[in-house]
Amino acid sequence: WFKKHQTMIDEAWLPSPTERFAQSQLAARAIVAKGYEAIGLDHFAKPDDALAIAARAGVLHRNFQGYTEDRCPTLIGLGPSSIGRFRQGYVQNMASTAGYGRMVADGGLAAVRGVALSDDDRVRGWIIERLMCDFAFSAVDLVERFGKAGEQLLHRSRSIALHDPARALEFDGDSFVVRAESRPFVRTIAAKFDTYFKGGTARHSVAV
Repeated sequence: WFKKHQTMIDEAWLPSPTERFAQSQLAARAIVAKGYEAIGLDHFAKPDDALAIAARAGVLHRNFQGYTEDRCPTLIGLGPSSIGRFRQGYVQNMASTAGYGRMVADGGLAAVRGVALSDDDRVRGWIIERLMCDFAFSAVDLVERFGKAGEQLLHRSRSIALHDPARALEFDGDSFVVRAESRPFVRTIAAKFDTYFKGGTARHSVAV
């Protein structure tokens, strides 16, 4: 559980992973039947919406707020505990509301910690974003964008595709593509490229 008070919920009342998956697929079909297009993992938009247009053009992006057509690499977090992203890495504001207020009132920045991005982080981040947005990424684009760092991840990508018993991620000689039936599990596939996912102590949403 994320919060202590959630332990008051009897887990026997909650749907199983299989039931949750069935519910999500039922909801998705109902939304699409109303004229919406599925966007990435869990968003929907009308065909003429900017989000749907970006998805069809292959220029969809994803940040802390979800999917977006905004191409700006900078995201400024406002408010206590908010996280911002810059070209150099991530910063987080003071979590305490009172502490945040004091820092702002003093005329300074409210950021209390940050994490710098390495070249490897940037490559992996790009792969994860493309998988989450397009369910695919180009091997050629990977190397052209990131050079030697991209080549190293290209070998890793081939290994993941080759040794995946479910064959959820396939390599067609040019691109790595998530199979259509595996798209609901793209978060799990993307996690294979995240070096921090298994080693960290932070809690995450389950894939289904």
